[in-house]
Amino acid sequence: MTEPLWTPSAERIATTRMDAFRRFVNQRHSLQLADYPALHTWSVEQREAFWQAIVEFFEIRFSSQPRAVLEEGPAMPSAQWFPGATLNFAEHLLRRRDQHPALIAIGEDGSREELSYAELAAHVAGLQRSLKAAGVGLGDRVAAFMPNTWQTLVGMLASASLGATWSSCSPDFGTQGVIDRFGQIEPTVLIASAGYRYAGKNLDLTGKLNEILERLPSLKQLVVVPYSRAEAKAGDFQTSAKVALWADFYQAGGEPEFTQVGFDQPLYILYSSGTTGVPKCIVHGTGGVLLQHVKELGLHTDLAASDTLFYYTTCGWMMWNWLVSGLALGATLVLFDGSPFHPGAERLIDLIDAENISIFGTSAKYLAALEKAGIKPRRTHKLERLKAILSTGSPLSHESFEYVYREIKSDLCLSSISGGTDIVSCFALGNPVLPVRRGELQCKGLGMAVEVWNDDGKPVKGEKGELVCTRHFTSMPVGFWNDPQGEKFKAAYFETFPGIWAHGDYAEETEHGGLVIHGRSDAVLNPGGVRIGTAEIYRQVEKVEEVLESIAIGQEWDADVRVVLFVRLRDGVELTDALKTRICQVIRANTTPRHVPAKIIAVADIPRTISGKIVELAVRNVVHNKPVKNTDALANPQALELFRDLPELRD
Repeated sequence: MTEPLWTPSAERIATTRMDAFRRFVNQRHSLQLADYPALHTWSVEQREAFWQAIVEFFEIRFSSQPRAVLEEGPAMPSAQWFPGATLNFAEHLLRRRDQHPALIAIGEDGSREELSYAELAAHVAGLQRSLKAAGVGLGDRVAAFMPNTWQTLVGMLASASLGATWSSCSPDFGTQGVIDRFGQIEPTVLIASAGYRYAGKNLDLTGKLNEILERLPSLKQLVVVPYSRAEAKAGDFQTSAKVALWADFYQAGGEPEFTQVGFDQPLYILYSSGTTGVPKCIVHGTGGVLLQHVKELGLHTDLAASDTLFYYTTCGWMMWNWLVSGLALGATLVLFDGSPFHPGAERLIDLIDAENISIFGTSAKYLAALEKAGIKPRRTHKLERLKAILSTGSPLSHESFEYVYREIKSDLCLSSISGGTDIVSCFALGNPVLPVRRGELQCKGLGMAVEVWNDDGKPVKGEKGELVCTRHFTSMPVGFWNDPQGEKFKAAYFETFPGIWAHGDYAEETEHGGLVIHGRSDAVLNPGGVRIGTAEIYRQVEKVEEVLESIAIGQEWDADVRVVLFVRLRDGVELTDALKTRICQVIRANTTPRHVPAKIIAVADIPRTISGKIVELAVRNVVHNKPVKNTDALANPQALELFRDLPELRD
């Protein structure tokens, strides 16, 4: 058994919300659940009692009461949670109305803006009135092409207050990436930034935004936030929709009103990575997101109203949606926009002291980069209130676990967490009442019937297999956009094991109930913890005339993953440095910098199935000297040998 790196004291455990919830359940149901494993078992076996307990413990308000907690069919997906209940998401995030800081928005340039809960509600009230006047109502889509700043959060809350559906992309998305997403959901309103800052550069979004606007015929209103381009004018943007600058569009003041919506009313639309084509539009319901997030933030993260919560994220990643739910607990959020390493590697560590951050969220890649940079925060910073570090995006290495306790702080809960856009939450995550062991996620989430199954569909422990969830949970998507029969939705999660959610993670359950994530079991690339669909790269490479076809994989490299692109070129064409540069430029211009491959290698052939599909997983296995399970399905299995022991991949 792995020795713990950290174990909470009995005194600390007793003060946690997780322990308070265990005592609450014991009292309410006359039980004697002695520890977390017992609580988790009960939460899965008695899901209706568990989720009702979450409603009561966190004082979730239904304006119309449900006729039941759960109505479900014999197999997933067939659940209706809290049928008949109505509520409003924004109302729960704005319950606090005093002068306590709700959010602190910090820009890369050092700018700092603070809004109290009272001020935040006043901004939401003002924007709500203007959105309503622009025609936004129940079920309409409000989209944002925005940095992580307070205007984005106000936009989401105003949208949710009206019962509209929110969807956002960050400004580093390429033109096609945004169109592929927003073009499907046909937003009524777009809130967009005229520019943004990253790594010391001030980037003008005017041209990109005008290209996007050409492809959004449904738009009725564009709201432009000048942000890093104070000189931006409404006349800079060409669209048939009305155009207004943020400051001219609304006036803060008054009290927001809250449209009561059904439990499953679409709140968010998030997007798959686009592995097999245009990204899937994943629709998340109002009540399910709220209950799951208060559970994860309040219990698993031990977030209280006195805490300050930070997560390094963009508005194009689900961790933004997760972060902002911290308002439901009355906490203070720190929003940061910019490079985490500008002007230096200690930028975010400085924030911990400057803003008294108590819960600090980041990526595994960031923690590894800190160690490589020789940063030793415990020697240079106070970190007085820091009680937890959260890490996600990719598995946290053993070395990074040890680095945190050795060089950052010895007395904190280091929580590696794992879930995804698909559930806008976690299957496995941290726990303030459990020990931390290197390389492990501490526990399965409450109410989540998580298991690891082998290829035969049998649960296993101590073996690698597919991460599955065997019973309905509240944050399961209500479906995909424009998928009326639910066929795409069922195919995405329930085909591997019929009636069982298969998440696509390659995982292992440990002897003490923790989980180890060994990576994705599909072809999604994961450099620096950012999920990238190969189709998003292919669509750009196809624009390069000299390239006939390509295949991209993630190569394990230097405790991370790097993107390797193999290209089959036209006859007589050589892969020169100039051609490599042009390929990279096309990818960067239309996607994000993280999509740009670390290596581009020419090959004579690319393996494909008999039906013509290229096989990323088979190529990846050959590159890593792992066996290819099923070459019988390949039309040209001999092509796999072209990828074996390539000298270009040794450095």
